[in-house]
Amino acid sequence: MINRLAVGLCVLLLGFTLIPERITADDDQSGIHRLLYVASPGIRDHLEYGGHGILVFDIDNGHEFLKRIAIGGLDENGKPINIKGICANAATQRIYVSTLRHLMCLDLVSENLLWERTYDQGCDRMAISPDGKLIYLPTLEKKLWKVIDATSGDEIARVEPDSGSHNTIYGSDGRFVYLAGLKSPILSVANARTHKIQRGVGPFSNSVRPFTINHRQTLCFVNVNNLLGFEIGDLTSGKMLYRVEVSGFEPGKVKRHGCPSHGIGLTPDETQLWVSDGANQQMHIFDATVMPPKQIASLPLREQPGWVTFTIRGDLAYPSTGDIIDVKTQKLVGQLTDEKGRMVMSEKMLEIDFQDGTPILAGDQFGIGRNPNKTTPQ
Repeated sequence: MINRLAVGLCVLLLGFTLIPERITADDDQSGIHRLLYVASPGIRDHLEYGGHGILVFDIDNGHEFLKRIAIGGLDENGKPINIKGICANAATQRIYVSTLRHLMCLDLVSENLLWERTYDQGCDRMAISPDGKLIYLPTLEKKLWKVIDATSGDEIARVEPDSGSHNTIYGSDGRFVYLAGLKSPILSVANARTHKIQRGVGPFSNSVRPFTINHRQTLCFVNVNNLLGFEIGDLTSGKMLYRVEVSGFEPGKVKRHGCPSHGIGLTPDETQLWVSDGANQQMHIFDATVMPPKQIASLPLREQPGWVTFTIRGDLAYPSTGDIIDVKTQKLVGQLTDEKGRMVMSEKMLEIDFQDGTPILAGDQFGIGRNPNKTTPQ
């Protein structure tokens, strides 16, 4: 049994990313309400794929649509702007959504918009520290990341790798932040205390696109331009280790992002690596218990995928197409639809778990490794 008091105390002391790796599909989940938060429009400016706002689904009740939370993020004409990222922290009970221009903060319990800020040079896919105090906010494909006070929205520092700032992952122990710019083949590693670039990983064969890391922060798995597949880097030595191409499929034209594979994620137990294939509308699955990972399955999807993430316990996978996949059986078990029955697609979603109306765990928009007892080989 999960001791309710102990879980609450751990969340307050450690923050959300240090807890989920101990929650597995075999643990007693009684009393925990798992909800999926999906920010929309999360596929470019396609409002037809879910409208505007944060859509909330009941994970353990067939992903029933529960509600739509109103957000800001509008242009000067009152029209919604494309959403770029989502993150949350259970201890502070806050969820954040970025657009091309804005960063918004909402209370997870009251669902009120606490603040909405605009930042010069725009915004992109951000990440929050495990204690919920800091956000690394990339500018829109420019030179730098801004370090934001997550309580107020104030900028407190800048990190400038000059890479075309784009995707961001905060390490589970809060010591390092991983910064990917779509104009650079180097993955930058920032010291989260000094807010300085400490080292780089690569170079990879082309500019780094979506990426993920294992829990121990020893390996990164990156999509790069012009590759249907992924490359692997050593986060300690900084060296590129492997290049893995998807077999049995050919690269082709894609609707979004301009690269064959845009979307990669580790299952929380780090036994599998899932890779998007936009041209062929597939999700390719690799056995990550061997190195380099070995391709074991390919799953057709209803649209072109550009992202993938997972539930905290790792029982379900969520490609950006709105398909819902059982990880164990690798079977399609559902599809997200909104209150009007419209197809919901988004590259910006995460799980938040509640107990008695209080958030106790928050997941992540990236498919990051969470289980220190089941790690990828070194």
